[in-house]
This record gives sequence, C-alpha cells and structure tokens, in this order.
Amino acid sequence: MPYEIYLKKGEEKRILEGSAFVYANEVSRIEGKDKNGSLATVRAFDGRYLGRGYINHASKILVRIFLRGSEEDGEELFFSRIHRANAFRRSLGYDNCYRAVFGEADDLPAFICDKYGDYLSVQILSLGMELRKKELVSALVREFSPKGIYERSDVGVRKKEGLEETTGVLYGEVPEEVEILENGLKFSVDLRHGQKTGYFLDQKENRFAIRRYARGDVLDCFCNNGGFSLNAALTADSVIAVDISPAATERVQKNAALNGMNNIQTVCADVFEQLRAYRAEGRKFDLVILDPPAFCKSAAEVTDALRGYGDIARSGFKLVKEGGYLVTCSCSHYVPPQLFEKTAAQAALRAGKRVQCVERRYQAPDHPMLFGAEETGYLKCLILRVL
Repeated sequence: MPYEIYLKKGEEKRILEGSAFVYANEVSRIEGKDKNGSLATVRAFDGRYLGRGYINHASKILVRIFLRGSEEDGEELFFSRIHRANAFRRSLGYDNCYRAVFGEADDLPAFICDKYGDYLSVQILSLGMELRKKELVSALVREFSPKGIYERSDVGVRKKEGLEETTGVLYGEVPEEVEILENGLKFSVDLRHGQKTGYFLDQKENRFAIRRYARGDVLDCFCNNGGFSLNAALTADSVIAVDISPAATERVQKNAALNGMNNIQTVCADVFEQLRAYRAEGRKFDLVILDPPAFCKSAAEVTDALRGYGDIARSGFKLVKEGGYLVTCSCSHYVPPQLFEKTAAQAALRAGKRVQCVERRYQAPDHPMLFGAEETGYLKCLILRVL
C-alpha cells in the first residue's frame, strides 16, 4: 500500500504557499508501506490532499512534492516538465548557455540541468530522482539532442539523502573543456572540475550590467573563470583579477586570450590579504567587485557570514575612488536581501564612506524564484557608488 503522509495541524500552510519540502518533524503520522524513494501522498491533518512526491526516510526532508494534481510520474512527465522549463528560457532569448531546469522552481525538485553549448551538466540531489536517473536522462536527450551529458552530483547535500557523491558521463561524450558564448564573450568551461556544474551561470546578467560602470582601473575579487573581469575589460582601461586558486587565474588568462584581451592582469592570492596589501600601498580603483563563494551554508552560520561580508565590503570601500563603484554579492539564501543590504550599509559607515545604492540585482531569469520556496531566491548583487 503506497505511503500516506499526514501533517500536523497548521503545517500545510507552507505547502499551500508553494513550498515543495515536507520536513519529517512536520509529520503527524504515516500510513501505508512501500519502498524508500517511492511516491507518497501528502495530506493535511484533516485529510485534505496537498500533493505527491518521493519519500526518503533517511532525510530531514521526508517528501519533496512535485505533483499537485492527478498527474503520474515517469519519463513522460519528466519530459513535459523539462520541455516547459526549456521553452520558457528560450522565450527569454537564452540559447547557448543557461540553466534549463532549476529544481523545485520548475516542479522538478532536487534536479538541476545546465546547458553549455551542445552539452548538458546535471545535478541529482535526492534519492527519488537518483532512482529515476535513467528516465531523466532519456527525457533530456529527447528535448536537447545533446552531444553529451555530464553528472556533477559531487555536492554534500547528497549525503543528507543517504547518497554518495558521484560524477561521470551519463550520455554521449563530454570533452575536457567546452567553449560557451555568454554576453558575446567566449569562455572555456570545465564541466568535470569547474565550480557547481562547471560555471556560475546565475551571474550572467549582473556581469553584463557592470559594463556601464567599468571605467579606469577595476579590481575583480574572487574572479573564478573571469566572468566579471572580461565584461569589465570591454569598457575599462585595466582589470586586476584576484583568486586564491591557481586554476582559476589560469582560466581567466585563457579566457582573456580567447577574446583577444590584453588589459587583464591576474593575481593568485588570498583576497582578504590582497585587499589589505592594496590598502597599505595606497592603491585606489574606479570599480571593485566582490563576488565571494557562499560564506553561509546553514542558518547556524549566518552571524559569522555577515561578519565576513561586512569585513570584506569595508576593505573594498576603502579602495574605491571618490565617485567610483563597489559591487558586492552574496549567493547564500540564508542571508536575505534586506540583511545583506544592511550589512553593506554598516560596512560603508565603518569605512567612513557615504554611499548611494545604484542597483539592487538578483540571479538571472533562467534561475526563477518561486514564491513560497525561499531557497530558490538566493543571489544578491548590490551596485554601490561611493560619494
């Protein structure tokens, strides 16, 4: 008999608002019996139908709802959802590289698919989706006809699902490097070892936006593949790209060469130490970009994360020329936009700077934020002018 999950009184509100997650501590009782990873029906305390999703007794997220009506799961449903998600991105003008499926925001919780030219990179983050990997891959092949699909399920969240981290080719052949075209610029992407699924696609619109502010001398911190650096280099005189990873700075040099750019200098160093060194030298920049990795991966780390964002923003402000700009970003959904902005404001005060907020930006539209699912809205980007 399939599982029937009954929630405690009042716990259905979040599900009705759009969340896909049913946490184990919200459950009143479980009826029926089936295999772990099978489809379970979720009901309110009074028996009202809320939806269905795959169950995992090993996870704090007991069920991830993705069926709200009478639909049946399987390859045809996966194909329909993937096709709908891809059609939406194509309608926005995305073609070469973009996030094609964004988990619960596209009604496919725990499943991510990014398109890089003729290749796809996927993450499978739950037991239910892991058990249906074959059907998911088949649906992707039908929709995209890719040359290859690579799995990048090498993320710690899988351990919370009782799964091992894994990577590898799921379909066709995938080369060591893939060349993509973003904002008219060429980038070499390593799908096997690069960050996330190979590259940070969520910042593409923000990288394009800085072209209007990049003049004179630019400092790009935590440069990774050089997305901000190359966009800035189109309109600035010079760009210094800093990252602690030798692989990152080497890739920036390679991507600069791909685009025939000779005004980007790379520095392999700890960003915090390098900022202090520039301050000691009396260096000033017309634009400073701070796009660090997530300082906060759980609610318990928020206080420390805010201290980190504040400290680095304060250092950045001190390096910006009068009338110049600071771009500061956070990719942790545990830090809400209002709190991130307050932290930036406090950092400006500590640095003795008066600051205008020129733009509040978020993740690109191919990473849509689903109301009721806070975790889908995670990226914040502030463009600030120093008076």
